[in-house]
Amino acid sequence: MRRPLVMGNWKMNGRLEGAKVLLAEVAAGVSGLNATEVVVCPPFPFLHLGGVQGGIAFGAQNVAAEAEGAYTGEVSAAMLKDVGCKYVIIGHSERRTLFGESNAVVARKFAQAQAQGLIPVLCVGETAEERDRALTEEVIGGQIQAVVAVAGAAALADAVIAYEPVWAIGSGRAAAPADAQAVPHFIRALVARLSAEVAAGMRILYGGSVKAQNAPELFAQPDIDGGLIGGAALNAQEFVGICRAADTAARKGS
Repeated sequence: MRRPLVMGNWKMNGRLEGAKVLLAEVAAGVSGLNATEVVVCPPFPFLHLGGVQGGIAFGAQNVAAEAEGAYTGEVSAAMLKDVGCKYVIIGHSERRTLFGESNAVVARKFAQAQAQGLIPVLCVGETAEERDRALTEEVIGGQIQAVVAVAGAAALADAVIAYEPVWAIGSGRAAAPADAQAVPHFIRALVARLSAEVAAGMRILYGGSVKAQNAPELFAQPDIDGGLIGGAALNAQEFVGICRAADTAARKGS
């Protein structure tokens, strides 16, 4: 059985003292949830807090596409590994749209992360316009195939895919559970055509306005293995509630 994963993406929010408090509250709240893996992805300057609380893995929100060199402002996969990161978010829609990251750049970042032993969390998703034009599967298929072309299908066995419909992120409008399940099901079927074994073991997350209230229904879907949480991750009570929903779903399915 795939172990559920709940990952909090703090984005560019918080100050150091508040980050310490939030992390401590989350750590206390998820203590004992052994069926679920809990990950926090704070801004780069707060990654050192990963050594403060046990039971929570840390991830970064971004990584450079290059191994090292004269790339002012960039952070390499090796550096993230050095400060204790386990995961790194790759290709978040905000990186794709606000910073112009193409599928090719995302694929290079994915490869750099894996080369240093990090677990990439590959974000895929369609815009509202693409959804309305029935292009969801074409867009997401292209995002995944770009990574496979660079890293190979077997690389997905050591990765996580996060389906985040762009129209749901930060909107307060999550996809209905059946709709949220449809795309992860498509993703798993797509990967299964390359490797049935990889597809069966690969964790697929849902992200986009997930809250403690709607998490139980979302996590009950057979192809959703947890969530990539944005705004709700900044509220300890809300985030812990989401983690508990994942843990309950895991225990029901075991």
